[in-house]
Amino acid sequence: MEIIQVVGLGLITTFLVLILQEEKPVFAFMLATFVGITIFISIATRLGEVIGVIQHLAQLAHVNDLFMETILKIIGISYIAEFGAQVTRDAGQGSIASKIELAGKVLIMVMAIPIVTIIVETIVKILPT
Repeated sequence: MEIIQVVGLGLITTFLVLILQEEKPVFAFMLATFVGITIFISIATRLGEVIGVIQHLAQLAHVNDLFMETILKIIGISYIAEFGAQVTRDAGQGSIASKIELAGKVLIMVMAIPIVTIIVETIVKILPT
């Protein structure tokens, strides 16, 4: 979906949600969530293309597969956590949204441990004993 289509769909949905919100707030939320998921899925295909290019460049640069795999997982976690937090915040559940964001941050930290370990080991090897 091109940006004009995404923005158009977003604006139309916003107007419909505003109209529905007074009479049927549950339907308004469901419509907003459905359109949000639709937009997310449509851009996910574009993200796949970007990931393919990044992986190709990493292979050309002989970057360790562990680094690339971990970085791509971290990016995925951040996008999914942000999307989930936004949806729950839209539903008026700010405290749950905060917990989703916290969980995303913790998972990112856990995913980064192998990279941090390799960096520390490399520094230790370089330092004189």
